[in-house]
Amino acid sequence: MTYILYNPYSGNGSGKEQAEICRLGIAEENTMTDMTAIESYAAFFSGLSAYDRIMICGGDGTLNRFINDTDGLKITNEIYYFPTGTGNDFAADIGKKDCGEPFLINDYLRDLPSVTVKGKTYKFLNGVGYGIDGYCCEVGDELRRQNKPANYTAIAIKGLLFHFKPVNATVTVDGKEYLYKKVWLAPTMYGRRCGGGMIPTPGQERGAEDKTLSVMLFHGSGRVHTLMIFPSIFQGKHVSHTKQVEVLTGKNITVKFDRPTPLQIDGETILGVEEYTASVASAKVENRQGTVVYQ
Repeated sequence: MTYILYNPYSGNGSGKEQAEICRLGIAEENTMTDMTAIESYAAFFSGLSAYDRIMICGGDGTLNRFINDTDGLKITNEIYYFPTGTGNDFAADIGKKDCGEPFLINDYLRDLPSVTVKGKTYKFLNGVGYGIDGYCCEVGDELRRQNKPANYTAIAIKGLLFHFKPVNATVTVDGKEYLYKKVWLAPTMYGRRCGGGMIPTPGQERGAEDKTLSVMLFHGSGRVHTLMIFPSIFQGKHVSHTKQVEVLTGKNITVKFDRPTPLQIDGETILGVEEYTASVASAKVENRQGTVVYQ
């Protein structure tokens, strides 16, 4: 049996329709389940046999909710993914096409990094967006609530021109502190892509044996100059502008802004965030008392 888990809200509300397309390509017995109706994944998986397969249909936010809702469960079933979201950054990062053939993702869901925001810890698959990235997700969420399509590129351009105000940031990477003024973007990435096609950290490799994270600081320039450079982020060429862009790599990264700003985790938005701490699996993290603990 193949269990097709779909998010009806993915792909600007076309999630169920896209899942039906996926279903047409499955020859064996199958059933469709609305993921938003699952109250307990522990109960859900306890009712499966070892030979049952899972097919997740949705976008990056759908995957993020799945990995966090199943965190701590020992899942032995094969898990496949059929990308039907708006951005599908995870699929693009590993060379898969939107609405192409479903592909196995069990290996990608192991040993994921985590981020702590407002006292709560989440696993993430792509990255943590802070600054204009989080602002775009906030505006996108509001458009979807109004049943309007969300074009993140258009939202970003309008934000850069008129609405988003840059912040000052303190960034700590493996214990070393850096200060930045007029920060527009400060995402910490496990993969290379976020925000529907942006490549903020083109050198980041999720499959590296020695796992690290990369934080990209887009800073120091005015609105017009920032807007001139910004389109190059979709090819990862923005990093050539070394006066405005810097990429730092490490295992533990903390970013603090001087005012609350929206943040996104794999496309899921958290409002009013002043700081976050991201770390790779099993990395050492030093708390405020200087005691070394493990995550």
